[in-house]
Amino acid sequence: MRFKEPAYILLSYTYIAFIGISSAFLFAAACVIRIVTWPFDRRLVILNLFSSFWASLYLWCMPLWSVKIQGRNKMDMKKSYVVVSNHQSQLDILVAYRLFFPFRWVSKAEVFKLPFIGWNMVLNGYVRLKRGDKQSVKQMMEQCEDLLSRNISVIIFPEGTRSKTGIVKPFKPGAFILAKKMKKPILPLVINNTKDALPKYSLVIRGRQKMQIKVLDEIPFSQFAHLEVEQIAQIVQKRISSHVREHITIEQARTKRKPKYLENQFS
Repeated sequence: MRFKEPAYILLSYTYIAFIGISSAFLFAAACVIRIVTWPFDRRLVILNLFSSFWASLYLWCMPLWSVKIQGRNKMDMKKSYVVVSNHQSQLDILVAYRLFFPFRWVSKAEVFKLPFIGWNMVLNGYVRLKRGDKQSVKQMMEQCEDLLSRNISVIIFPEGTRSKTGIVKPFKPGAFILAKKMKKPILPLVINNTKDALPKYSLVIRGRQKMQIKVLDEIPFSQFAHLEVEQIAQIVQKRISSHVREHITIEQARTKRKPKYLENQFS
C-alpha cells in the first residue's frame, strides 16, 4: 500500500497533464469541424459526436479504467429526450460521452471558463447554470426548451450535485418540468462505480475500476402527462436507484434481515 499511493498520485498528475496538453490540439480540431459542418449541421451532431470521441479518448487511455455500456440500442438518434442520470463523480460526464449520442449538457457556469475543454463546451452550445441564481435558472430552462423544440436532447443531473456515498439523492424538479412542458420522453441513465474510480473532491485515481453506464427504457410523455412534477421526479429517482449498486446492496441487506414469516408473506 505504501508503494501504491505515491504511484497513483504520480499517475493521476501525469494523466491530468496529458489531458491539458491534448485538449489544446483537440480543441483546434473541434473549431475546424464547427466551421466545416456549420452550413449543413445546425444541430451540431457531428461536433457533438467528436466531443464524445474526445472524452472517450481519456477513458481509453487510462489502463486502470474500463466502462461497460448497456442499453445503448434504446437510444434513437432521430428523437430527442430529457436525459436524466444519477451523479457520483466528475467522471460521470466522460462515461456518458461513451454513449456517442448527441446531447447538450447543463453544467456549472464556472466550467465554461476552463481553457480548451470549457471553450469546447461553448462551441458545442452546452447550457450554463449559476447555482443559486434565479435569473440563471430561468435562462437555463429557456435554453433547454429551445434545444428540445429543435429536436436536440438535453442531459441533466437532477440531484444537483455529486453523491459522495453513491446513494441517490432526491431529484430536483427542473428536468421534469421541462419534459412535461415540452411533451418529451424521459430517458433515465444509471452510472455505477465512478465514485470509486475518482471520489468527490479528489483528483487522485484510486486504482483499477470497472465503471458502468446503463440506458433504461424511455418513459413516454403519455405515461406521466397526468402526474404532478414531484410525482414524476420520485418515480424516475426510484427507477434509477433500483439499478444503482449502493441501493441494491442496501436492499439485499434489508431482505436478509427480514424475518422468515415476512419472507413467506411477500414472496
